Amino acid sequence: MAAASTSSFIPLKPRPTPRGLSTIAVLKLGAPLSFSFRRPVLAPARLRISCVAKPETVEKVAKVVKKQLALPAETLVTGDSKFAALGADSLDTVEIVMGLEEEFDISVEEDSAQSIATVQDAADLIEELVRKKCA
Repeated sequence: MAAASTSSFIPLKPRPTPRGLSTIAVLKLGAPLSFSFRRPVLAPARLRISCVAKPETVEKVAKVVKKQLALPAETLVTGDSKFAALGADSLDTVEIVMGLEEEFDISVEEDSAQSIATVQDAADLIEELVRKKCA
């Protein structure tokens, strides 16, 4: 009987099924066994552009923030610097945004301004607004 079982395997080709599943069936003495596996479904990807602001923009934003908050020259302001950690309150943040609008000749909407928490956030928003302005 052992000899009969080894010679009675009949591999079949994979059969496509809905939603990227394939079934592979193997016959052994007339009893089908099936194994399913999921293939990656290639859906159309949405185009998403995500850009980090240029270092020059981050530096200019840091300079404006230092000026608006009257920070000492030795204070390190980087892209990760949070306005609150630098001592800015809500009025200071409004003044920073106004300084950025003047420096970059842009107009920042109120809802966009409220989403700015770091120097990098401000630089990213500025570059986005400048791109829209030039387009």
